[in-house]
Amino acid sequence: MTNLPPDIWQPVWLTIELAAITTVILLIVGTPIAWWLARSKVWWKEGVAAVVALPLVLPPTVLGFYLLVLMGPDGPGGALASLWGGRTLAFTFGGLVFGSVIYSMPFVVQPIRNAFDAIGDRPLEVAATLRASPLKAFWTVAVPLARPGFLAGAVLGFAHTVGEFGIVLMIGGNIPGSTKVLSVAIYDYVETSQWREANILAGGMAAFAFVVILTMMMLEKRTARIRG
Repeated sequence: MTNLPPDIWQPVWLTIELAAITTVILLIVGTPIAWWLARSKVWWKEGVAAVVALPLVLPPTVLGFYLLVLMGPDGPGGALASLWGGRTLAFTFGGLVFGSVIYSMPFVVQPIRNAFDAIGDRPLEVAATLRASPLKAFWTVAVPLARPGFLAGAVLGFAHTVGEFGIVLMIGGNIPGSTKVLSVAIYDYVETSQWREANILAGGMAAFAFVVILTMMMLEKRTARIRG
């Protein structure tokens, strides 16, 4: 790849960094949420599940607008940013991570919840008869059995963060080296008629999407064999 602009790789690495950090945070935050949704018997848990799933159906501009208000100088994001001398989390990499965690959450929580649901009560009851504490049963029985769900959630969360455009443009803007991710860079190249660069980045994302779909199909087959 010769004669490419030197800054073409900057949004690529920034996107990978954003997606990796977001995926790790979502696995840490999403696992207890998914466990509670799978095991709780309270009648209002589906209301919580609906709130978690909201980014699936909300228009990106609507979600981006509310996140922008939330992270602005008068919102909680402004109070948080003031701890290190800033005025707002909007248009910063930290704000982009926060927004990515919110809008990619259903893509991680739902596969993990489905995996926990598929385990059923029996393995945990057996662990209890062997005097395993609930925490030990979770780590030694539930998590290993739900491994395909964790893999599916990690792949989907990473892929969704890589591909998002509308929300990252609203809450992150287009700041090179800070918030200019792949999807925004492609938009930039098209606007300035740099079709070759746009083709390279878009082709890379299309190949990445193919790998994600192939991975998900293999994971589904593996999950079906485990349930089978």
